[in-house]
Amino acid sequence: MTKEDQVAAHYASASLVEAIKRGIQQLGKTTLTATIADLAPVDEFHIGGRQATMDFMDQLSLRDTDSVLDIGCGIGGAARFVADHYGAKVTGIDLTKEFVETGEEICRWLGLDDRVSLQQGSALNLPFEPSSFHHAYMMHVGMNIADKGSLARQVARVVKPGGTFGIFDVMRTGDEELLYPVPWAAIADTSVMETADDYSDYLKAAGFTIVGVRNRKDIALDFYKKLRATTVASNQVPPLGLHILMGQSAPTKVKNMLENVSRGCIAPIEILAKKP
Repeated sequence: MTKEDQVAAHYASASLVEAIKRGIQQLGKTTLTATIADLAPVDEFHIGGRQATMDFMDQLSLRDTDSVLDIGCGIGGAARFVADHYGAKVTGIDLTKEFVETGEEICRWLGLDDRVSLQQGSALNLPFEPSSFHHAYMMHVGMNIADKGSLARQVARVVKPGGTFGIFDVMRTGDEELLYPVPWAAIADTSVMETADDYSDYLKAAGFTIVGVRNRKDIALDFYKKLRATTVASNQVPPLGLHILMGQSAPTKVKNMLENVSRGCIAPIEILAKKP
């Protein structure tokens, strides 16, 4: 089994659509009446949820005429937000078949399948022509990618000159060993943590110019404290939430993340890079 197969298997779940449907029903809605806002708790599989997505995407200066690439799109939550909020056309790519199929189904529920296209594939072999997109982004993806140099080169190839590549990843900020499992890996073998300086070096080598770096440790601590209250300290979980994506180990993953961030080992960091 390749590393990419291991990563895809970590996230795979054959019952995601049904689990999300049950959550929607518990909200008193149907797949025809549910909104993007209703789905936000399960749609945004990264630290900070929908608010972090808004803060991050606003920096990309997206327009309704833009074509945008979402690398590691998961079930497509961020892609749907971008299409709905900014009017852009979004293409998402992800290793996990179940994520892509679930995301396509949700796009149909929300009537966004004309502006959001999701497909299975690898970030290290993007199946797109050169200069296909005005902008690209990835959110909590690089922790599963060892060859970030190849990733940066692939993105540089498919983004138009003048385009922005936005990264919002969990990065190394200290040398201590991480506690596992975490949301992106059950064991250290499939976790590839690097620093913001490492990311910047890969991006610059691929031809990008770094235009901004921001540490979001503040939102991480608040996010995981609140999440822990619903997945660890409470006997009742919300109808829709990241526990659906993280599975039975969700309480342990949340507890470990709070500890890992609190100890200064890791933090979510944004990097904005421009292609000249």
